[in-house]
Amino acid sequence: MSAISELVATLSPEKVLTDPDVTDSYARDRTFLAPGKPLAVVLAETREDVIATLGWATAHRVPVVPRGAGTGLAGGATSVDGGVVLALHKMAAIRELSPADEIAVVEPGVITADLDRAARRHGLMYAPDPSSYEISTIGGNLATNAGGLRCVKYGVTRDSVLGLEVVLADGRVLNTGRRTVKGVTGYDLTGLFTGSEGTLGVITEATVRLRRAPAVYPATIAAEFSSLRDAAAAVAAIIAAGCQPSLLEMLDRTTLKAIDDWRNIGLEASTQAMLIAQSDAADGPSVAGRMAELCTAAGSPFVAVSSSAQEAEELIGVRRMAYQAKERLGKCLVEDVCVPRSALPYMIEKIEAIAARHDVLIATVAHAGDGNLHPVFIFDHGLTEPPPNVWAAADEVFKEALAMGGTLTGEHGVGLLKRRWLSLEAGPVTEEIHHGIKRVFDPLGILNPGKAI
Repeated sequence: MSAISELVATLSPEKVLTDPDVTDSYARDRTFLAPGKPLAVVLAETREDVIATLGWATAHRVPVVPRGAGTGLAGGATSVDGGVVLALHKMAAIRELSPADEIAVVEPGVITADLDRAARRHGLMYAPDPSSYEISTIGGNLATNAGGLRCVKYGVTRDSVLGLEVVLADGRVLNTGRRTVKGVTGYDLTGLFTGSEGTLGVITEATVRLRRAPAVYPATIAAEFSSLRDAAAAVAAIIAAGCQPSLLEMLDRTTLKAIDDWRNIGLEASTQAMLIAQSDAADGPSVAGRMAELCTAAGSPFVAVSSSAQEAEELIGVRRMAYQAKERLGKCLVEDVCVPRSALPYMIEKIEAIAARHDVLIATVAHAGDGNLHPVFIFDHGLTEPPPNVWAAADEVFKEALAMGGTLTGEHGVGLLKRRWLSLEAGPVTEEIHHGIKRVFDPLGILNPGKAI
């Protein structure tokens, strides 16, 4: 019996896909990267399916690439030659939602927005809010420690994770963390697995923290600016004033032009940047008014303030359209450098200068309240990978971010795309420790090989 036939017999023909025309559709994420050719795709429906798959993979030393919805932007879920893609999207149950304890226990295939909607029926919410929240899965968010639009107030995914159930490379099941808000027993294995990009184990269940939902829809503002520096100054003023926004996003003109060409948002010729901010506090309208005043003082010639939930959603909708609008212009190398908030205006200026110097189209949005920028390098649809000038520009952007005390990635993960720069940030001692941890959990190196470390 061949190895794949053994796997089919262990699971079922319905759960193990081997037709290349079918498996190819599971082989890539949202990057331009060309995936390897997988031997098979496993459609896991239970923890036992994951255990069986990893036990089989260890016995036959077959690489395994865990996959959620394939919305990743760093190449973390791209398949490898001769491996198995372990698809977890069918494990989509919310096993428990406890309003009393303000927690939920979920499987990895649960869509992020679906968990939030379920929580809101009890007056709660799931705080992490990646832009892909309507299609990304909790498992994928956990794997990359995803951020999102509400990070400025509520933090990234790791800040909402209390415990995990993880299947290790050899099929053993590890439970980390707890159901309680506090707990300091042992090492923080929950934090270690969150953001490990499927290189240490496969998450099959998560206990996540829920929070009280705002009583009313967050008050929202959108401010136009004639320069990015003025917009950055407004960000600094809003933070310094203690407004505590629940969302603080910046879009540059290139991004706004792409959205306007697609959806006709009425972009003015003088607008070089837009700042979108929300407050979900009890006095949200008052806070929104204060943020609007600060934007005007920083040089904004026009600020829109929402007067209804519908208007607020329309303003936020501009931000959520950003990536799709840029994809219409060409293939995208999407980066997410993060710098100290005080360095935000300087980093934006550096990105603009780098784009001009290398003749590269770079469209930038930012979780401005976090100092997390998303410079998107756009190149021709007909190319299979970025041309040399794009890679050169990306190299400069990463080096500038590190020089400012920043990081290569704030929320997308390392995956395949950023491995070439990882040593610039990590250094030899950190890399040695990372590889040592990898050997403890995955001594054969079969879990998502070639990714993240």
